[in-house]
Amino acid sequence: MNSIAEKAWEGERLTREEGLLLWENVDFYTLAALANNCRLRLHPEPVVTYVSDRNINYTNICISGCRFCAFYRHPEAEGGYGLSHQELAAKIEETLALGGTQILLQGGLHPGLRLSYYEEMLQFIKDRFPIHIHGLSPPEIIHLARTEGLGLEAVLKRLQQSGLDSIPGGGAEILADEIRSEISPNKCSSAEWLEVMECAHSLGMKTTATMMFGHIETVGHRLEHLLKLRELQDRTGGFTAFIPWTFQPDNTALKTKPATAMDYLRTLAMSRLVLDNIQNLQVSWVTMGAGVAQVALQFGANDFGSTMIEENVVAAAGVRHRLSVEEIRRIITDAGYEARQRNMSYEFIEEHRA
Repeated sequence: MNSIAEKAWEGERLTREEGLLLWENVDFYTLAALANNCRLRLHPEPVVTYVSDRNINYTNICISGCRFCAFYRHPEAEGGYGLSHQELAAKIEETLALGGTQILLQGGLHPGLRLSYYEEMLQFIKDRFPIHIHGLSPPEIIHLARTEGLGLEAVLKRLQQSGLDSIPGGGAEILADEIRSEISPNKCSSAEWLEVMECAHSLGMKTTATMMFGHIETVGHRLEHLLKLRELQDRTGGFTAFIPWTFQPDNTALKTKPATAMDYLRTLAMSRLVLDNIQNLQVSWVTMGAGVAQVALQFGANDFGSTMIEENVVAAAGVRHRLSVEEIRRIITDAGYEARQRNMSYEFIEEHRA
C-alpha cells in the first residue's frame, strides 16, 4: 500500500488493481492528502471556480422509466409538460439578468419530439440571446438518432449547426451495463454513451462527464466507470470536467440508503487520483449540501459547480439545497480560496451582479 500511495503522490498513473486497493484500504485522511496533492499539481493557484447558469428542463415526458428518477412522467400521465418558446425565453431573460452565462438544457426521451423540434428550439434561443447552450445528454441524442434513423454524427452536426455549444454528462449513471440493466434498462448502453461523447469531441464540441453513485453498484463498478472515462479522454481530450454526485432515493422506485458524506468524499478523492487527464473536478453541493461541498475542496475538487438558478431533477427526489452566488463565493473564500466565475471552457470571466 505504501508503494501505491507513493505512486499516487508522485502523480503516476494508477492501474485498475492499484486503484481498487487504494480505494478500499487507504485511510480517509491519507486519501484526502493524496487527492489534494493531485489537485495542487494540476491547479497550484488558490482558486476555486464556479459557473452562473440555470437548469432548464424543456420537458419531463420520458419513456425511459429509470428506477432512480423522480422527475419524469409517462406520456399519458398527469403532470407531464413541454415548455413553449415563450416560457423558454422568460427563463433565459431572467438568467441573463442574474448574471448567468449559460443554460443547461435537458429533458426526457420524449416519443413525440423529432429532430426538427430541437433544431427550432436551439435556433430560437440563439437568434435572441447571447448565451451558451450546454444541452442534450447522450441518451437524448441516441434516442433522436434512433427516432430519425440517422447516424450519431449526422444528428450531432445538425444540433451543432442549430446552436448546441457543448454536451453535459447526464445519463452516464454507472458505465457498467450490468448495473444499467437494473436501474435504467431502456436507456442507452455504456458503449453508446461513450460513442456520443467521442463523436461530439471529434466535431470540436467540449463535454463534461458525470457519475451517479450510491445505489446498487460496487466500488469496482465506480472504478470501471472512471477508467472508461480516462481511456476516452486519452483519445480525445474533450472532457472539461468530471462531476460525481450521489443518488437521492426519495420518491423513486429504487429504495436504498443514500451514500454517506464519507463515501462521497472518498469517491471524489479517488476520482481525482484516477482521472489524471481530466483537468477539473466539481463538487456536488446540490446533493450533499454546502458544508460537505466546502470540505470536498480538500479532497481534490477545484470547482464549485453551478449557481443553479433553477434545478428540478434532484428537487423532485426531495433534496432542495439552495445557494446564492454570494453564498457560494463566501463558502469558497472561507475555505481559503479565491472565488472566480468561469464559463464552460473554464476561462475566467468578470462576475456580473444584478
